[in-house]
Amino acid sequence: MKKLILAATLSIVALGQTGCSAVMAAKQPKKKDLSVLAVGMPRSAVIAELGAPIATESKNGKRVDVFSFTQGYSTANRVSRTIFHGVADVATLGLWEVVGTPAEAAFNGKKAAFEIVYSSNDSVEVVKKLQ
Repeated sequence: MKKLILAATLSIVALGQTGCSAVMAAKQPKKKDLSVLAVGMPRSAVIAELGAPIATESKNGKRVDVFSFTQGYSTANRVSRTIFHGVADVATLGLWEVVGTPAEAAFNGKKAAFEIVYSSNDSVEVVKKLQ
């Protein structure tokens, strides 16, 4: 009977420990669709996908936006990583967190920056990768 109670207690504790790495994987940044940076795309589509520019100015009579963001991961990637961390946590009674949490902290997306020059009708004319 003592073994059964101990096993049940350990199981409950292990399930309660599925947290840090699994939550971190689920909260990783989403992948931005960079196809909106194609020549001819409207400025509104670029802003809808990448968010507000960090800077906007006028050069030679043309609008220029600078975008900076973290390029994240696809939904499938984030979901599979979350499931993996949850299963690994349970299987190792929470010991996986020693490896999983630093791994998720390291793989948190890549910084990206672009300068976009628009034509007179506010469609993408030139895309320059800054980072």
